[in-house]
This record gives sequence, structure tokens and C-alpha cells, in this order.
Amino acid sequence: MEDTYRHKGLRRLLVEEVRRKGVTDEAVLAAIGRVPRHAFMDSGFINFSYKDSAFPIGAGQTISQPYTVAVQTQLLEVKVHDKILEIGTGSGYQAAVLFELGANVYTIERQRELFIKSQQLLNQIGYKMNFFYGDGYEGLPAYAPFDKIIVTAGADEIPEALVQQLKTGGRMVIPVGNSEVQSMKLVVKISETETKITNHGSFLFVPFLKGKV
Repeated sequence: MEDTYRHKGLRRLLVEEVRRKGVTDEAVLAAIGRVPRHAFMDSGFINFSYKDSAFPIGAGQTISQPYTVAVQTQLLEVKVHDKILEIGTGSGYQAAVLFELGANVYTIERQRELFIKSQQLLNQIGYKMNFFYGDGYEGLPAYAPFDKIIVTAGADEIPEALVQQLKTGGRMVIPVGNSEVQSMKLVVKISETETKITNHGSFLFVPFLKGKV
């Protein structure tokens, strides 16, 4: 994969744009600056790789806007060696950012086309993580508990199965709402029976589908 001085320069400009929009976590910004986003884009969109916009990636899905990736990642408060479950691998871009932050990433994708494509790409670049093909709504109970969980699709509710797979003290970031707009929710697991949920702005994601693979 080619990563030229031009690509790196465009990433620096992207990082500054994301910073201006309000992202303050320097580790997250640095990770955005290291991930070669152009590698995750279809060739027809290569000139748009470092615009702060979402773009189609096939199978009715999109690669998320870098600002959105940064906001979700910042809310997670990722620490080195955190065991993180990502629901919706998609292009693999968000997973790459988590990897750059030192996380141990478990990522699940329901679209077989994207599962194969993102796994091959991430491995090729050198982002080693744990890939799963299946229904993200159920999470990965066999590998739980997780320090953090991130959902990259718009849900109509917070799945209880995912809350149960969080460690006590763990954090989950999930967009919840309807097909037109979702509220970014941060779920902090206080105890086995108590969670604290806060709202962090409005976003638009593709829908979180249940029970389909």
C-alpha cells in the first residue's frame, strides 16, 4: 500500500479539521493521523479520502466520517491493552484507529462481502485483530467480558446482551434513534444492575440490523 507525503500531509489537515470541530483527545487525533484512510476507500473515491465525510463502501454501508470516528473513540477513553468489542467492522477504518491506540480489538461484521474485504485489508496493512462473521446484536458472549464496546450502526435501543458483556466500570458507545437521526449514547456500567447513560450529540448511521447475517 502506497502512503505518500501527500497522503500524510492531507491527514495532518484532516486532523486539524477534526480538532477544530471539538475533539480534544490528543491520542485519538494522533491515531487518526496515522491510519491511511485512503486504503479503506474504493478507488473511485480516492480523491475524497481525507475529506471529513462519510462515503459508500459497498453492501449498502459507508466508511464513517473521521469526526464521527474520533467522537466515538474519544468517548470510549481507550487505554493500551483494552479489550474492545466493535459491532460492525464495515470498512475496517474504526478498528484500525482502535488498534493504533493499543487496543486488543474483537470486531464482528454481518455483511460477508465486507467481512472478507476488511479482514484481508487490515491484515495486509499490519493491523492484527480478531475477526468474526455474524450477528453483532448478540455480541460475542464467548469472549466476554469486554472493557469497552463500540457500535458503528444506528440502533433503536441499547441491546441488553451487549450491556451484559461489559465489565463493571466498562464503557459502551452506541448511536440510538430512528432511521433519520440518532443520539450518541455513552453507557457506563456502574455495577451488574446499574448503568449510567449520557447523550453526546446527534449523528446519522446506517441501521443496526438484528438477527440477520
